[in-house]
Amino acid sequence: MSWQKEVDGIELRRRLALEHGGPEAVKQQHAKGRLTIRERCTGLLDEGSFREQGRIAGYSETDENGELRTFSPANYVLGFGKIDGRPCVVGGEDFTLRGGSPTPAGLRKSVFIEELAVQYRLPLIRFLEGGGGSVPRGKGQGGGDGGSAANAPHRFMSVMQVMSMVPVVSAAVGAVAGLPAARLVASHFSVMTKATAQVMIAGPAIVERAFGRLYTKEELGGPQVHLSSGVVDNVADDEHGVLDLIRRFLSYLPSNIWETPPLTACDDDPKRQDEALLSIIPHNRRRAYAIRRIIEAVVDRGSFFELAPLYGQSQVTGLARLNGHPVGIMANDPMWFAGAMTADGAQKVRRFVDLCDTFHLPVVSLVDEPGFMIGPEAEQAATIRHGTATLFAIMQSSVPWISVIVRKMYGVAGAAHFASGSTVLAWPSAESGALPIEGGVAVAFRREIAAAPDPDAKRREIEERIAAQRNPYSRAENFSVHDLIDPRHTRPALCDWVEMVQPQLQAQLGPRAYTIRP
Repeated sequence: MSWQKEVDGIELRRRLALEHGGPEAVKQQHAKGRLTIRERCTGLLDEGSFREQGRIAGYSETDENGELRTFSPANYVLGFGKIDGRPCVVGGEDFTLRGGSPTPAGLRKSVFIEELAVQYRLPLIRFLEGGGGSVPRGKGQGGGDGGSAANAPHRFMSVMQVMSMVPVVSAAVGAVAGLPAARLVASHFSVMTKATAQVMIAGPAIVERAFGRLYTKEELGGPQVHLSSGVVDNVADDEHGVLDLIRRFLSYLPSNIWETPPLTACDDDPKRQDEALLSIIPHNRRRAYAIRRIIEAVVDRGSFFELAPLYGQSQVTGLARLNGHPVGIMANDPMWFAGAMTADGAQKVRRFVDLCDTFHLPVVSLVDEPGFMIGPEAEQAATIRHGTATLFAIMQSSVPWISVIVRKMYGVAGAAHFASGSTVLAWPSAESGALPIEGGVAVAFRREIAAAPDPDAKRREIEERIAAQRNPYSRAENFSVHDLIDPRHTRPALCDWVEMVQPQLQAQLGPRAYTIRP
């Protein structure tokens, strides 16, 4: 006796699953400028590499003869695939079914994708569109199934575990709320679309019920909200831009914590010297300069990939390559608060350092740090607590560091740019101390300045006198830095260093563990 009838039932369900929520629902999805979940997966992955898992999971009804009456697939799609030939796991909610609000099978698949990434030690990419749970609306497909077993694993356990083992990328490609919003931030890189995505703990209806005021989704969680909140690292114009950002981010990272970052071919001369670096730091200490111009001059051409550019803007973080080797880049931006470390900037740096340490990326720090941000707003933001937590993160990191003091290095925050065992280079423009000259003069010469006929003129006179006495050679002569270098020699020095530290990375493979932080 043949099993053809049952096989036909499998194939029928597989075909129906590909219809998502039906032609009209797919049409509405496209009309809103959004792709279906399978279009997202296949658009991200190498052509023909998507291998879907659990396609016929869902809910079906049959007649008395066992013939299929209706079939509603689980509203979560997942599978294996490859990006630039490297295996990964990818999936996300199907918004054409129940607006992405999870069915029982859909919820199980959303947990399974994380367990799959952990089991196979593969990068995880999530496309997020939809809310969390909903009020039960009927039997079979709703969320009101009595809950999980009392001894079931915590549903957030897999979300936590996967971040500690493999690169995790999440993209908000529509309205995202509840558990999917938590999954968005439980990622090493998060991105959203500019015109079609919003990220919220709860949507307008729930907020209105709680506060009596109606907000739009854009007001609650549009791109302009979350670029500055730090919830997302970047924004793309459309979903195709999201796919490009995901591919680029993953190109810098290993597939898991038991591997080193991938070396790529480099056609940029490691000995290249940029003449502009000789004069890019102004002699006038009050003038700013373009820190990204320095970064671009020393890393492989076109390799700098900035993370969270509009959050904690006085601190610049990103990924880059040196002679083909991936590295983490952090720097101060003197265009914002003279580069001072704010509470947001400290949290940005802490998260970035943990990323680099987890995935064995050597860190290059370009230092122009005047200290922690001061003033009442900085105190209210608990800047010193967040800053000290960042210091702990840096002291606990084990990857190799190289720090180049390009101008200022002052105060406690100055220490946030150097790990234990850092290689330290300095430019002739470097200066350091417990306080910047301006702050130090205000404290040490307070009475003399106050007694002067023109206090402002007196203060400037003292500041200029002390600044003129600065000796660019003293730190190198005292061996307080490893070397004082011509700024033009920075790229060759960094490329030599990154080659030298590669054997250290092999000894650091595997998981990280940290003590408590303030």
